[in-house]
Amino acid sequence: MEEESLTQCCTSSRTERKAKERAQILQRENQRKTFKLVAQVLQKPEAARTAEDATLLRLHGDTVTELRARRRRTHLLRSKREEATSRLRVSRGTYALRAVRCAGRLTAGMFFLPCARQAASIPDYRGPRGVWTQLQKGQPLRASDLSDAEPTPTHMCIRALHTESRLQHVVSQNCDGLHLRSGLPRHALSELHGNMFIEVCTSCSPARELVRLFDVTERTGLRRHGTGRACGRCGAELRDTIVHFGERGVLEQPLNWSGATAAASAADLILCLGSSLKVLKKYSCLWCMNRPVNRRPKLYIVNLQWTPKDDHATLKIHGKCDDVMTLLMTELGLQIPAYDKAEDPIFSLATPLKPEEESSHTRKVIAPPTGQGEFRQGPKGQAGGTALPVVTSISGEQDRKVGIDGDD
Repeated sequence: MEEESLTQCCTSSRTERKAKERAQILQRENQRKTFKLVAQVLQKPEAARTAEDATLLRLHGDTVTELRARRRRTHLLRSKREEATSRLRVSRGTYALRAVRCAGRLTAGMFFLPCARQAASIPDYRGPRGVWTQLQKGQPLRASDLSDAEPTPTHMCIRALHTESRLQHVVSQNCDGLHLRSGLPRHALSELHGNMFIEVCTSCSPARELVRLFDVTERTGLRRHGTGRACGRCGAELRDTIVHFGERGVLEQPLNWSGATAAASAADLILCLGSSLKVLKKYSCLWCMNRPVNRRPKLYIVNLQWTPKDDHATLKIHGKCDDVMTLLMTELGLQIPAYDKAEDPIFSLATPLKPEEESSHTRKVIAPPTGQGEFRQGPKGQAGGTALPVVTSISGEQDRKVGIDGDD
């Protein structure tokens, strides 16, 4: 009897559970049907709605409120992804002039957070044709060889402003090395996510840094940083400097966090060029968040899209970096230096591969200007050698499938 009673009890509880699950399924189905009906009614113009439609909306007021809230959120997210351009030409750079008036009173207090990519034919991440946007839409990524990229007018403007002591420090999210190649001094640059042309030996003390003329990240990835080449001094494996999503940068150089935080604390103005700021906003030390609002650096943003720092900005300019920086240089009366590949610092900084390492990579090599041959490291070491033209041509130059460096 006890066993029969126990069996009946289990059967009853199982039947109740199944009935409850069926009721929940039916309820969800009814909710979906109601949402669909209400959504169809809301899509109609008010003049075209019938009495039955009005009754349906009245009976399901909560559903109407939820659908309208969803529509507002969708519209807001869509507007944040859209690109807008300010009428800079019509006003002769009125927005830029306001920034210039402030910049003219500064000496070395300007602190830049640049991220100029598209002008160098490098895809961005969150723009309408960005990497993440294309992936979300299931579209194929457009191949782009970062070794073919060269400093843009914006990069050259930044170098000129530093030369004129109007810029104190540059913080870059890019790994393309274009700020270094523009001629900006290493002490004035923080590449927070690394540099694709630099590999280091962390076993040497201090860490030994080797600049290459090719992308050293061919064999590396998330938590896999070995490049497959060995240090010429201690024999330890060299590693790249890239900071991937989910990693914390631990290298002193080229990340240069100490330089970035010191410059931020002394800055009068922060100018953000082209960055979405969705990653940089998390680095509170760059924004002096420990100070009262009225004692923080003034924030100027140049971006075609919305950024999470727009509400905190003294001025937001919807424009392309090259256009805005050209106007800025014109109003300051400064010339924009042209990029000259013959004077690209990467050739004098680069450490050549040993003969046995020539086959250690298949990435395209940055070729020196025609007629100048290969540049070799001079006797001063990895960061101070003299560029010596060699008659031989660069070997190991092949086409490659290119990865994208780590922006937000």
